[in-house]
Amino acid sequence: MKLSRILSNQNGVSRKQANALIAAGAVTVNGVACREPAREVDRFATVASRGGVIQVGEQSHYLMLHKPAGYLSATEDKVHKTVMELIDDNLHSGLHIAGRLDRASTGLLILTNDGTWSRQLTEPAIKLPKVYRVSTASAITGETAARFSAGIWFEFEQLRTSPAQLELLGAREARITIYEGRYHQVKRMFHAVGNRITALHREKMGDIGLDDNLPPGGYRRLTAEEIESVP
Repeated sequence: MKLSRILSNQNGVSRKQANALIAAGAVTVNGVACREPAREVDRFATVASRGGVIQVGEQSHYLMLHKPAGYLSATEDKVHKTVMELIDDNLHSGLHIAGRLDRASTGLLILTNDGTWSRQLTEPAIKLPKVYRVSTASAITGETAARFSAGIWFEFEQLRTSPAQLELLGAREARITIYEGRYHQVKRMFHAVGNRITALHREKMGDIGLDDNLPPGGYRRLTAEEIESVP
């Protein structure tokens, strides 16, 4: 919401009066004077004027979870255990998952209550790299890396995936880097070359890598550097 609108909605002043207060430097956002009436201010920012606090910023949460197998990437489910059962109850309100993993898959999962931030992390058009370690049912053929590098055609979406990098770790193991994160993308890519994934573990999203010190089921807050790494 624009800063001038927050003032006029919550401070009982006209839009013209709000603009005048802002132009005079009488309004602060998170303690810093702001002279831009059109500045977009989210619900996490504290806004104040000479008359006192106008908006108390909500606390934002950015969590890294080492997802174990057997948990759904969902906030609730009537049948299966969800990853929310691994998070302290006092953090549940408003949390959503930024980039889901299948129930059988493991690794890095990000949970946050900041929708704008999570969209930047997961939006396919932004093309942040996502890194997975996979095991496959059949040996990975020599042509797989070339096929992935050229992009795989997805008939349902009528599009070709962005070039992906494949690093062989063994006959049936590899590390793959993709840049979109579409629905079941890694599994569908291997299916397209006649193979099947038997295990999938996410290691990294953008510049945020799974903390080696986190055991399966453990979580921690993201650092300021990790949060700011998302454009």
